[in-house]
Amino acid sequence: MRQAEVIVEVPFFDVDAMEIVWHGHYVKYFELARCEFLKQINYDYLQMAESGYGFPIVDIRLKYVASATFGSAIRVVAELVEWDCYLKFHYIITDVASGKVLTKGMSKQVAVSRETGEMCYESPEILLHRLGVK
Repeated sequence: MRQAEVIVEVPFFDVDAMEIVWHGHYVKYFELARCEFLKQINYDYLQMAESGYGFPIVDIRLKYVASATFGSAIRVVAELVEWDCYLKFHYIITDVASGKVLTKGMSKQVAVSRETGEMCYESPEILLHRLGVK
C-alpha cells in the first residue's frame, strides 16, 4: 500500500486563543505524514538531494471540516496516488478518539534537477525504483 500515517498530539504552540489549531499548521501535519512515507520507501529529502533532485511543492489544497484542539491526538494519513510526472498525495486528518474527519487535502510536488534548476517532466528512475514500479 502506498500510504503512511503519523499520530500527533496537538501541542500548545499550535493552537490559538480558542485552543484550536491555527489553520496553517495543518500543512505541517501533512508534511509529517509525507516525510514518514518517504522514509518508508527509503527516499527522504536528504536522499533526494544526494540523488540530484529536489521536490518542491507546486500545488497544495486543504478542506477544513472541523477543528483539532489542544491536547487531542490526531491521525494524519498521506496516500501517494500519482507518481508519473509528479508526486501527488491525498491526506486525511482524523481525531483519534472519535474517528471524526477534521481536514482533507492534496499536494503535488515535482522533481527539479539540483544541477540545472530545471523541472523534470517525468519522475526520476531512482524514485520509480524506490516505489517498486521499475
